[in-house]
Amino acid sequence: MRDHRDSVGSALAFCLVFISACGLVSPVWFQSDIFSFGLFASCSWPVGKAWNQTCVAYRTLDDIPDLAWKASAALLLGGWLLLALRALLLLSWTILPKDFCPMKERIPTQYIQVASVIATLMGLLLFPFSLASQVAQDACGPSAVYSSGRCHLGWGYITAILALVFTSFLPIVWRFQGDETREKILFSSITERIVFISNR
Repeated sequence: MRDHRDSVGSALAFCLVFISACGLVSPVWFQSDIFSFGLFASCSWPVGKAWNQTCVAYRTLDDIPDLAWKASAALLLGGWLLLALRALLLLSWTILPKDFCPMKERIPTQYIQVASVIATLMGLLLFPFSLASQVAQDACGPSAVYSSGRCHLGWGYITAILALVFTSFLPIVWRFQGDETREKILFSSITERIVFISNR
């Protein structure tokens, strides 16, 4: 039962890592009719020709045009790395023999996940501060902190929020499922003892 739960937990963890990565690399966190920008990229296109896009990638923090934007990128990337670390730990515990993982019970992966959630949440809350940057104002008009002007939310930001929600709530569901499983085992054990005593 434990190995099965570890396998499912590892698969779910990698799904969350993939969903989070899709949100992070998306250049569509905020979008106008001719421009979009995300955490690590921005794109522009002629009016009515969204298929003909020119994109610029922000490969380092120095390339990112605003301080709040840089802080948000650092926090979100850190949260994603923690999430990936947890997924790798779960995978190693699933595929390696137990003798190779003596630290398994000593590494509380739930704390790694909590740290990932906190870093991601702070990064998502901080990113709208970048709407006051010159890049955002050029694209969105009279934009300011938490005011997107002519821009609207894009799929990248929404994907990042959904990934955070899933990362936050899946451990709760998983813990509840684990408690339910333990209760069934305890109930089964008690039932077997009662039957054994009654047969005597």
